Amino acid sequence: MPRKIIPYNTNLKQLARQLRNNSTPGEIKLWQELRNKKFYGYDFHRQKPLLTYIVDFYCAELELVIELDGRYHETISDDDFKRDNELARHNLTIVRFSEVEDEGYF
Repeated sequence: MPRKIIPYNTNLKQLARQLRNNSTPGEIKLWQELRNKKFYGYDFHRQKPLLTYIVDFYCAELELVIELDGRYHETISDDDFKRDNELARHNLTIVRFSEVEDEGYF
Protein backbone atom coordinates (compact mmCIF):
# COMPACT_ATOMS: atom_id res chain seq x y z
CA MET A 1 0.00 0.00 0.00
CA PRO A 2 1.47 3.39 -0.97
CA ARG A 3 2.27 5.81 1.81
CA LYS A 4 -0.31 8.52 2.32
CA ILE A 5 1.11 12.00 1.79
CA ILE A 6 -0.14 14.68 4.15
CA PRO A 7 0.29 18.17 2.68
CA TYR A 8 2.18 20.83 4.60
CA ASN A 9 3.05 24.48 4.41
CA THR A 10 6.54 24.55 2.85
CA ASN A 11 7.27 27.80 4.69
CA LEU A 12 7.55 25.69 7.87
CA LYS A 13 10.63 23.77 6.71
CA GLN A 14 13.15 26.30 8.03
CA LEU A 15 11.39 26.60 11.40
CA ALA A 16 11.27 22.79 11.68
CA ARG A 17 15.02 22.68 11.08
CA GLN A 18 15.57 25.28 13.81
CA LEU A 19 13.41 23.29 16.23
CA ARG A 20 15.39 20.11 15.47
CA ASN A 21 18.59 22.00 16.26
CA ASN A 22 17.16 23.31 19.56
CA SER A 23 15.46 20.22 20.97
CA THR A 24 14.38 19.98 24.60
CA PRO A 25 16.00 17.36 26.87
CA GLY A 26 12.89 15.19 26.66
CA GLU A 27 12.82 15.39 22.87
CA ILE A 28 16.47 14.38 22.74
CA LYS A 29 15.88 11.38 25.01
CA LEU A 30 12.82 10.23 23.10
CA TRP A 31 14.55 10.73 19.75
CA GLN A 32 17.37 8.44 20.90
CA GLU A 33 14.75 5.68 21.31
CA LEU A 34 12.88 6.36 18.05
CA ARG A 35 15.65 7.21 15.56
CA ASN A 36 17.09 4.79 13.02
CA LYS A 37 14.02 2.54 13.26
CA LYS A 38 14.95 1.46 16.80
CA PHE A 39 11.29 1.33 17.85
CA TYR A 40 10.12 -2.00 16.38
CA GLY A 41 11.49 -1.06 12.96
CA TYR A 42 9.20 1.96 12.48
CA ASP A 43 10.53 5.09 10.76
CA PHE A 44 9.94 8.23 12.83
CA HIS A 45 10.68 11.84 11.89
CA ARG A 46 11.13 14.68 14.35
CA GLN A 47 9.85 18.23 14.05
CA LYS A 48 7.86 17.24 10.98
CA PRO A 49 5.69 19.79 9.14
CA LEU A 50 2.13 18.50 8.64
CA LEU A 51 -0.69 20.71 7.35
CA THR A 52 0.04 24.12 8.91
CA TYR A 53 1.75 22.67 12.01
CA ILE A 54 5.05 21.18 13.09
CA VAL A 55 4.64 18.00 15.13
CA ASP A 56 7.33 16.76 17.51
CA PHE A 57 7.48 13.17 16.19
CA TYR A 58 5.68 11.50 13.30
CA CYS A 59 5.47 7.94 12.00
CA ALA A 60 3.65 7.63 8.65
CA GLU A 61 3.38 3.84 8.86
CA LEU A 62 1.55 4.00 12.18
CA GLU A 63 -0.25 7.26 11.34
CA LEU A 64 1.01 8.43 14.73
CA VAL A 65 1.97 11.84 16.08
CA ILE A 66 3.77 12.10 19.42
CA GLU A 67 3.81 15.45 21.17
CA LEU A 68 5.94 16.33 24.19
CA ASP A 69 4.38 19.22 26.04
CA GLY A 70 6.94 21.32 27.92
CA ARG A 71 6.68 22.25 31.55
CA TYR A 72 5.00 25.58 30.71
CA HIS A 73 2.37 23.71 28.74
CA GLU A 74 0.21 22.68 31.71
CA THR A 75 -3.12 22.22 29.95
CA ILE A 76 -4.28 21.50 26.44
CA SER A 77 -5.21 24.86 24.94
CA ASP A 78 -7.95 25.58 22.42
CA ASP A 79 -5.22 25.84 19.77
CA ASP A 80 -3.92 22.37 20.70
CA PHE A 81 -7.45 20.98 20.57
CA LYS A 82 -8.04 22.52 17.12
CA ARG A 83 -4.69 21.24 15.88
CA ASP A 84 -5.32 17.72 17.18
CA ASN A 85 -8.74 17.66 15.52
CA GLU A 86 -7.33 18.80 12.17
CA LEU A 87 -4.61 16.14 12.32
CA ALA A 88 -7.14 13.50 13.36
CA ARG A 89 -9.17 14.28 10.21
CA HIS A 90 -6.21 12.80 8.33
CA ASN A 91 -6.59 9.57 10.36
CA LEU A 92 -3.65 10.43 12.59
CA THR A 93 -3.55 9.38 16.23
CA ILE A 94 -2.08 12.05 18.49
CA VAL A 95 -0.43 11.03 21.75
CA ARG A 96 0.65 13.71 24.21
CA PHE A 97 3.17 13.36 27.00
CA SER A 98 4.27 15.93 29.53
CA GLU A 99 7.96 16.73 29.67
CA VAL A 100 9.16 17.35 33.21
CA GLU A 101 12.68 18.68 32.82
CA ASP A 102 13.35 19.22 36.54
CA GLU A 103 12.71 15.57 37.33
CA GLY A 104 15.06 14.27 34.65
CA TYR A 105 12.40 12.39 32.68
CA PHE A 106 9.66 13.10 30.19
